[in-house]
Amino acid sequence: MRTGERLRNVWSKRRGPRQSVRACLAALQDRASAQDWVLVHDAARPCLPAEDLERLLGRLGSHPLGGLLAAPAADTLKRERLSGDPTGGDREVAQTVDRAGLWRALTPQMFRYGRLCEALDRALAAGRWPSDEAQALEWLGECPSLVQGSATNIKVTAPDDVLIAAALLRARATAASEEHSP
Repeated sequence: MRTGERLRNVWSKRRGPRQSVRACLAALQDRASAQDWVLVHDAARPCLPAEDLERLLGRLGSHPLGGLLAAPAADTLKRERLSGDPTGGDREVAQTVDRAGLWRALTPQMFRYGRLCEALDRALAAGRWPSDEAQALEWLGECPSLVQGSATNIKVTAPDDVLIAAALLRARATAASEEHSP
């Protein structure tokens, strides 16, 4: 981001997340240069702490490629195997996965405009559907930077997540109002 330049919000509602991101990037083609930064944020993550965004911008501002917010995996991870009738939901533990070195990808993800467009275009042209923008760049041999983010930057995908997000946002609002009261 150039000094003094305002952030622009561009959004799109398409069939898939990568198609939506690519449509937004296409909307910027007349305004963005290849070296400009773009940030892709998942609207299902309403609890992004301001400090995380500041850390991402600060750490990646001079990075040649970019990277993403991420949180170290804290839980014990299990790989499943279906047992019995696969439609019946019978599952067993196939193995415990070593979580050392594993990170949960968060958003926003911040990349150079030109390289991100190229990565998504190549992936989609090859019929590949990356899980996130970082994966599309990984498929080009790039190694996006990991910037540690807060575990409170949750993704709301289930009813329980709504309750957790609401509690987090209420707690932040309460803390902010207490900080500004005499």
